[in-house]
Amino acid sequence: MAIYSHSRLNTFEQCPKKFKYKYLDKLKPEIEKTIETHLGSAVHKTLEWVYRNIKETGQDLKIDDIILKYTEEWQREFSENILIVKKQFTTRDYFNKGVQFLIDYYYKHSPFKDGTIACEKGILIELDGKECKIQGFIDRLVYNLETGEYEIHDYKTANFLPNQENLDKERQLALYSIAIKEIYGKDKEILLVWHFLAHNKTMKSKRTNLQLENLKKETIELIKKVESAKEFPRNRSILCNWCEYKNICFKEEMEEKRKDLSSSNL
Repeated sequence: MAIYSHSRLNTFEQCPKKFKYKYLDKLKPEIEKTIETHLGSAVHKTLEWVYRNIKETGQDLKIDDIILKYTEEWQREFSENILIVKKQFTTRDYFNKGVQFLIDYYYKHSPFKDGTIACEKGILIELDGKECKIQGFIDRLVYNLETGEYEIHDYKTANFLPNQENLDKERQLALYSIAIKEIYGKDKEILLVWHFLAHNKTMKSKRTNLQLENLKKETIELIKKVESAKEFPRNRSILCNWCEYKNICFKEEMEEKRKDLSSSNL
């Protein structure tokens, strides 16, 4: 059985066809990446640098230092082949959006000395002690001296803002909290923290040990469903506009319709 990630499972739930293209057929995507993905990557790497720098040097950072680092990260992986779905916006618009994210974050969280233990911390969860495993990376892990809680922080650069009810059911950080409890103790309190940068808003959630045990069972069942899948139907949605396989999928769908039409005329 393969080692899964939240992203891999989420892809199967959103669109089994995309899952097949990406993880089973291992097709090379025609679309390199979207501008939203590029923005998210540049912002994440900048914030990782901020906390690593503070942790290693203890020196305060100025907002100009952070924007300079963001500019370097933006330019390092920029390509003219990046897809912009929303044609009313330019590359500059998205770059400036990232600048605003970081300015807002700076004035809300500076000087960034909050007990950060690690950035981009790799974790591996053995869900059943045998074959079902989940791997992932925590954007930032914090130990809060005031509350005695471990905090799992995650940065979101998309415009979407969920309600509290949906956050309390969110799987990714909850799975990560299982790994942190395995490291530091099942009795430890874990706080899940999301930074929705487009809204300059921080939202939080917690899980009980019973909820985490139920999540383990649900995730194992989902993995079994993925492993036993024989058909991988496409799921048409607004997300298709950003899918790196959309052209491949469209051509395949047209071919299927052509064959169905030919068969019906026989």
